[in-house]
Amino acid sequence: MDNARSTAATDVAFTVNGRPTRLSVDSRESLLDVLRERLALTGTKKGCDHGQCGACTVHLDGRRVVSCLTPVVKVDGRSVTTIEGVGGPDGELDPLQQAFIDHDALQCGYCTPGQVMAGIACIREGHARDDAEIREYMSGNLCRCGAYGGIVAAIRQAARR
Repeated sequence: MDNARSTAATDVAFTVNGRPTRLSVDSRESLLDVLRERLALTGTKKGCDHGQCGACTVHLDGRRVVSCLTPVVKVDGRSVTTIEGVGGPDGELDPLQQAFIDHDALQCGYCTPGQVMAGIACIREGHARDDAEIREYMSGNLCRCGAYGGIVAAIRQAARR
């Protein structure tokens, strides 16, 4: 296998938070690294870098994905939403972001962007009918501080809206 060929630059064009983006990327780059290092969208956190903690959760065409395991070349022609893209145009919070504040659903805050992105998907995909379903759907997002009770309450509140 020609190693130079496998790492050649590839052009990708995708939308990030409603803005068209075109980049030349290394085929080995993850979406997470491109978002943080190339596009300065640092709200998406790098936790485990193995897809196990959920801190890097973003939406790809409206579905949640862990961006650390998503090769950036796979987002060509698609739409990515990060935590920076969920609020309103004038800076108003998404209802789930407000619910996180209302229910003190964060402590250190490191996991919060990924929790919010997964929670929005949980609600949008109809998995917020009861606490057990919310817990199951959110089980891929870890909180080292243990704010799970507040997270579930926040999702329940936002789902009612």
